[in-house]
Amino acid sequence: MSSVPERNEISEEYTWDLESIYATDEDWERAYEEVEERISGLEAYEGRTTESGETLHELLLLREEVMRDLSQVAAYARMRRDEDTRDQAYQALTARSQSLASEASSAASFIEPELQDLSRSELDALVSEKPELENYEHYFDDVLRMKPHTRSAEVESLLAELGEVTGALGEIYTMLANADMEFPTVEDPEGEAVEITQANFTKLQKNSDREFRREVYEEFYDAWEEVRNTVGSSYKNSVKADAKLARARNYESAREAAMDGPNIPPEVYDNLVDTVRENLDTLHRHAELKRKSLDVDELQMWDLYMPIARSESPDLEYDDAAGYVVEAVAPLGEEYQRRVSEGLDSRWVDVYENAGKQAGAYSGGTYDTQPFILMNYQEDIPSMYTLAHELGHSLHSQLTSEHQPYVYSGYEIFVAEVASTVNEALLTHHLLETVEDEEFRLHVLNEYLERFRSTLYRQTMFAEFEHRAHEIDEEGGALTPDQLDELYGDLKADFYEPAAVDDRISREWMRIPHFYRAYYVYQYSTGISAAVSLSRKILENGEEAAEAYLDFLRAGSTEYPLELLDIAGVDMRSPEPIEEALSVYEEYVDEMEALL
Repeated sequence: MSSVPERNEISEEYTWDLESIYATDEDWERAYEEVEERISGLEAYEGRTTESGETLHELLLLREEVMRDLSQVAAYARMRRDEDTRDQAYQALTARSQSLASEASSAASFIEPELQDLSRSELDALVSEKPELENYEHYFDDVLRMKPHTRSAEVESLLAELGEVTGALGEIYTMLANADMEFPTVEDPEGEAVEITQANFTKLQKNSDREFRREVYEEFYDAWEEVRNTVGSSYKNSVKADAKLARARNYESAREAAMDGPNIPPEVYDNLVDTVRENLDTLHRHAELKRKSLDVDELQMWDLYMPIARSESPDLEYDDAAGYVVEAVAPLGEEYQRRVSEGLDSRWVDVYENAGKQAGAYSGGTYDTQPFILMNYQEDIPSMYTLAHELGHSLHSQLTSEHQPYVYSGYEIFVAEVASTVNEALLTHHLLETVEDEEFRLHVLNEYLERFRSTLYRQTMFAEFEHRAHEIDEEGGALTPDQLDELYGDLKADFYEPAAVDDRISREWMRIPHFYRAYYVYQYSTGISAAVSLSRKILENGEEAAEAYLDFLRAGSTEYPLELLDIAGVDMRSPEPIEEALSVYEEYVDEMEALL
């Protein structure tokens, strides 16, 4: 039987080095207690935030020290939990760190309201009194910008404390999907029993045996049907929480609240949906190519992940994939390439799937740690692309941490997805330029087409779904599982018009964890659009364009996202980057059609 290994069966060299944060859980306990003790120091400043430039500077430094230490406590607990979500000890550590984060946020929640009691000239006077405060200029601008949506210190404290509760719905979903749900075991075409998991579902959907794909598809979505009321209730209440928190901050809608944080105009969202909607015909052509390559009368939902290439996707060992990625980022300069290579050799990456491990992939870590990447590597080309993607995030974080103070060390998802997707574009270019094996090249081309399909089109479809779900709730409608099925099924039918849309695919919304982070997914689509434009500039213009891009990565959050992308050389206020990305997608569809 092909089963998922236990954690202790994975070689240490393919696991991340969390001991570099805390050598033992006892060290974590000591760090936790130290943060807990220091939180009270923040409360001592309440009512005094703006009494002098010196006091304000002291308070901001203290908050940063507390939050930096807290971020390490939280990151370690979460990553330990993600190694095996069944482990209740690390579930408990994660819960405690989340409670501590809520307590810290509550303790510091008076700072912004007290700053907002000042006029711009009064705040400038404090900066003149304490020149070190000049480092916080952009932060101050952002605080004053948010004045209409910031409540009193008492209400802000209450909202901060409620954060742990309102965020619990996503946590409940995570535990259900990764720890409690058990998917069936099926027999593969060779007669071997295969356990379906969240991590391997997509790979199993690429098996050349169509009947096997159908069985996997049906068993997988039937398992979701068993928990439809639980997931439906969880998502419904997550949407309601979004709306209520938005109203608590004087926003008219959850979308307005979500997009105002990074200062992105709602028109950017609508522009994305409208532009992609106008270009569904290219996606339909892609789907039709799949139907022809499979030689079937009608494309079914269990055919969607099948490569257009008529052969099995070649196996790709992790070490080989890592080598390709290192070679591919050469256009970004020797220093960037060296960092990627050293990171891969320094146990940044938790490579392989194990029983109970958090599904998917992400880049983590903190301002004071090395980057960490969670993978569920599946020995295939898509996993290589995922590695390149997450390394983009990791290098972005590392460069920002080295070049910016803590206050600007984070960055919005809107720009984060650019850094990851530039790596994907460079990887595609490198492989198509250097690999001679025609089968491999065909699968690379297919993979990049799939990246476009799943990122630009699929994430835009997701964006439409969650926006419509929020609109239904805000208009007083009831979000039942049946209604969510109908909403999702209609969108799937529009986007995949040449294919047969069945009842099971209407449940796909149930397995998308990003929906618990409202108005998040659209940024994957805007990210790939900006990345395509930037990668072309880098490949065509060389060092100058690469250096502008690296300046963007180093800038952290010193500007708002749209201004940061101006540094790199792309204007996301315009539809042009989206149209350029769609034209590249069309070019690749044309190339694939010619090959076939």
